[in-house]
Amino acid sequence: MIGFMIRFSTLGVGAIALLAAQAPVKLTGDWQARAGDEIRHIMVRSDSSAQFGSDVARWRVVGDSLWITLGDGVWQVYGIKLGGAGAKLTISGGDLEKPASLKRVGPATARPDSLIIPDAPAPNQRAW
Repeated sequence: MIGFMIRFSTLGVGAIALLAAQAPVKLTGDWQARAGDEIRHIMVRSDSSAQFGSDVARWRVVGDSLWITLGDGVWQVYGIKLGGAGAKLTISGGDLEKPASLKRVGPATARPDSLIIPDAPAPNQRAW
């Protein structure tokens, strides 16, 4: 999964995305992450899509875990912790070598009609 889009540890974020209605925490918004000297933006929308660069993913929150798929038929699973009055997000586990920190910098924007959200894996598909 391209190291969750440039390995969440170096953050390009293989996209923060999955069903907001199931989320006990509010993950929607424009999130910023540092990858060395670069700043990456991850747009997490309530329609279960997340966008990072030209990549679009589907996301879902299950308990304290973030499940993400890029449409390859598999879920990647990460631990999440929201802090700082909802302005800071820490993602860990999965294919990350170390936890990644993100900062909410604004609200989510509408998804352009030209961006297609990947299909969710089958309900019996196991997470990796």
